[in-house]
Amino acid sequence: MRTFLGIDVGTSSTKGVIADESGAILAQAVRRHDIARPHPGWAEMDATVWWEEFVSLTRELLEATGVVPDGVGVSGMGPCVLITDEHDRPLRPAILYGVDTRAVSQIRSLEEELGREEVLQRAGSLLSTQAVGPKLEWLHQVEPDSFDKARRLYMPASFLVRHLTGEYTLDHQSASQSVPLYDGLARDWYHPWAERIAPQLELPRLGWADEIAGQVRRSAATETGLAAGTPVVFGTIDAWTEAVSVDAHGVGDLMLMYGTTMFMVNTVADRVVHPALWSTIGALPETRNLAAGMATSGAVTNWMQGIFGGPGFDQLTEAAAASPPGANGLLCLPYFSGERTPIADPAARGVLIGLTTSHSQGDLYRAALEGTAMGVRHNIEAFRAAGSVIERVVAVGGGLTGGLWAQIVSDVAGVDQIIPTSTIGASYGAALLVARPLVGATASQWNPPAQVLTPRVQLRERYDELFGMYQRLYPATADIQHSLAAMQSGG
Repeated sequence: MRTFLGIDVGTSSTKGVIADESGAILAQAVRRHDIARPHPGWAEMDATVWWEEFVSLTRELLEATGVVPDGVGVSGMGPCVLITDEHDRPLRPAILYGVDTRAVSQIRSLEEELGREEVLQRAGSLLSTQAVGPKLEWLHQVEPDSFDKARRLYMPASFLVRHLTGEYTLDHQSASQSVPLYDGLARDWYHPWAERIAPQLELPRLGWADEIAGQVRRSAATETGLAAGTPVVFGTIDAWTEAVSVDAHGVGDLMLMYGTTMFMVNTVADRVVHPALWSTIGALPETRNLAAGMATSGAVTNWMQGIFGGPGFDQLTEAAAASPPGANGLLCLPYFSGERTPIADPAARGVLIGLTTSHSQGDLYRAALEGTAMGVRHNIEAFRAAGSVIERVVAVGGGLTGGLWAQIVSDVAGVDQIIPTSTIGASYGAALLVARPLVGATASQWNPPAQVLTPRVQLRERYDELFGMYQRLYPATADIQHSLAAMQSGG
């Protein structure tokens, strides 16, 4: 049996897995880490940790299994902005994806200069906190010393590829989220805007997530225990890798990723552009997606666990299950780190309304779960308003543990959710990405469906009523949220 290593660098941990050519998991391991938030609205990470954890996980997995993998797949959070010098030395911590909201003024100025509609049509998405371009502009304006020394641009997956193979690459999917540097129509870098924003940067070679980027070089083999010459794929952003892992890349598929943030990827037949969503290139050749992302999801439940004194998630889930639908009259806006789609408001803030002294820990936790479910429904309605077709919803991620959260999402959004056999996520998808070109593996073979969650029709009327309130709550409180956000940032 040939074997394959998959490593994914996520927001709160790096995970690794070794699978054989049938998709059977031989071993898996994890390294927990924290991201830095040195100022309100900032989210950063020391990129050297990405490689250190890759090496540590790889050595543990090789020792546990006694195998030397025949291929390496990589994945990571994104789109991120890591700038390095010509020797690939990071010049500062990597700026993370849309949870980092520092570049608001740069979004406005670039939009005015380049043209809002022109950016939308060429790049497929408006400039937002998710975009790479405004963060590069922020570095140019605020940290010119590091920016002027920058020669290369990396994301977690491409940084690992560089360390492993010496190749400077980026996959099309990640590049398509590097708005406005990438032309979504031509599927190539858009040099006029790339040169306007970062003329000194060498742009990486583009390829598809399951394309072989290079082979493990001797120095990396010595460090990791991998065999020199082992093929390494381009890899891609974690949400798309998760979609690969659960066979959710067919036209009409919607992947729901339950993680630190909630991410949604819908595969479309033709390019669909909508100002509230992100039109991207897919992970696999010739595919296109419409995507959405909430700024928090599991991050809110982790926060609640902390302020409750650290009870186990099993205990919190049990308490939330005992609370009735509607959490005894509580409603939550889960905008604890601003919000990405569909409102695109980095100054939005979390709201918990309806509190009384009779509410319990279980009520609060259920309200948080229902609030994220309302956000999923809000985004699904935006997909449909854009003209997208959703025929099949596939769920993945750590938030599926226990089943309650996913069931609430089905109840609130009114959708069936396919739960695959394996829900460990992007690390498994990364292993599959390299198994595809080497042995012709497919997700349907590796990870068939295990069950289907269906909405409980008796709850529809209650959740329709609550969703109507949810939609009214943000416009009714946005001004207050923005004022409080200004206070938090020292304004």
